Amino acid sequence: MVKIQVNSSNVQYNEDHILSNYDYQSTKVTQDTKNDTITVTPVTTRYTFKTESKVPKLGLMLVGWGGNNGSTFTAGVLANKLKLTWQTKEGLQKADWIGSVTQASTVLLGENVWVPLNTLVPMVNPDDVVIDGWDISSANLYESMERAQVLDYSLQVQLKEEMSKLQPRKSIFDADFIAANQSSRADNIYENLTRSQMVEQVRRDIRDFKEKSGVDKVIVLWTANTERFVDIQVGLNDTADNLLAAIERNEHEISPSSLFAIACVLEGVSYINGSPQNTFVPGLVELAKRHNVFIAGDDFKSGQTKLKSVLVDFLVSAGIKPESIVSYNHLGNNDGKNLSAPAQFKSKEISKSNVVDDMVESNKILYPTIEDYPDHCVVIKYVPRVADSKRAMDEYMSRIFMNGTNTLVIHNTCEDSLLATPLILDLVILCELMERVTWKTEQHVDYQRFDTVLSILSYLLKAPMVPEKTPVVNSLPRQRYCIENILKALIGIPPDNFMMLEHKAIPRK
Repeated sequence: MVKIQVNSSNVQYNEDHILSNYDYQSTKVTQDTKNDTITVTPVTTRYTFKTESKVPKLGLMLVGWGGNNGSTFTAGVLANKLKLTWQTKEGLQKADWIGSVTQASTVLLGENVWVPLNTLVPMVNPDDVVIDGWDISSANLYESMERAQVLDYSLQVQLKEEMSKLQPRKSIFDADFIAANQSSRADNIYENLTRSQMVEQVRRDIRDFKEKSGVDKVIVLWTANTERFVDIQVGLNDTADNLLAAIERNEHEISPSSLFAIACVLEGVSYINGSPQNTFVPGLVELAKRHNVFIAGDDFKSGQTKLKSVLVDFLVSAGIKPESIVSYNHLGNNDGKNLSAPAQFKSKEISKSNVVDDMVESNKILYPTIEDYPDHCVVIKYVPRVADSKRAMDEYMSRIFMNGTNTLVIHNTCEDSLLATPLILDLVILCELMERVTWKTEQHVDYQRFDTVLSILSYLLKAPMVPEKTPVVNSLPRQRYCIENILKALIGIPPDNFMMLEHKAIPRK
């Protein structure tokens, strides 16, 4: 693997840390609406970043371990670790991490030198991740992989021995939060426990896994069924204290995903929400801040939404006005089956629909009022025959010059779990890295962590949570550059600005 050494007085490498001094340039903007004046003030802030060099042995616990994503991810980690190959009608295939930004993408260092993103700073090797988790189904991971019908059969056969040894832990189940059609799978659940007891059981499970596996730290990720939205109620889940008290009272309107998240926060374990429900109610966010534990969400951004966040950004940036965005999906795996229920679909619709809002709001020339915003419709239909090979069809109708119309129609066929699985890896690796990073400015005496709401992961999630008063960014290129430029800041090198003045402003002799 390439080793990068930065030659600068602003960077120090020692046995335990990388220390970097970084001048962050931003702008302060003041608007005087009375005089129609905008004053812009450049601001430079000196940050010192400290990144722990030692990469820990990482444990990952998946909620919904036996689902399509969980079983495919586990099989993928094993296949890569064992360097498996398998034969198909197209020829010999080998395990890879294509689709992972940490494992299969590169960044520009300068002078047309590109390096793997994961070489900038020390990161967890996927081969070393230890996996465990919970599922409402008692099927072992080989049975789950076989049921999912995602991976080639000849690969499944090679993984049978290892995958058969993996058994999900009992999980939380509440039929009110997921579709009724999921009840037949629920044969591996906590019985007769109050919500408080469920939280304590999850905490015991985390401690048990950590002790028996010998991992240094644990991250938990939800890749289970989409739940319905919960009601935000004063006295129930609006503050951390009210939320904890509601659990003690065994209040029903605390969802299973929130119970898992609360258990993780109390254990000091980062929690990532890979489904679109509103797991992070206000009280839970406050609780995470109180305990200084990372949370991130919501919902994997894998196919249609990722394309939408690129295409709308392109159209609006080009001065073209999207007026109608219609997205139609048919999906045949268990995710599609669960989403066939109206309450669960509503959660998904919200996470898919908000992805263009900030790009639309950025252009008051095209969209002077909210009435000018584009019509945005999302439809998901369950079609069993499609299985994991999701079909997504999108129509973008835009206004162009002199009342002209431009229509883009896109048909996307994607194997849903094979797009989502690398995102799980990226989310976990980047989250773990951020746990090793602290920072301070000239105004701070002590180092501190990034904000509890880990918005650097927004590139990988449809409905990105952001810290309070922080603008939501859905533009995919901007989210990608955020990751890249923060990693560069950790080793004291500037972000790419693509001005290329060294090639454009050449002095005359």
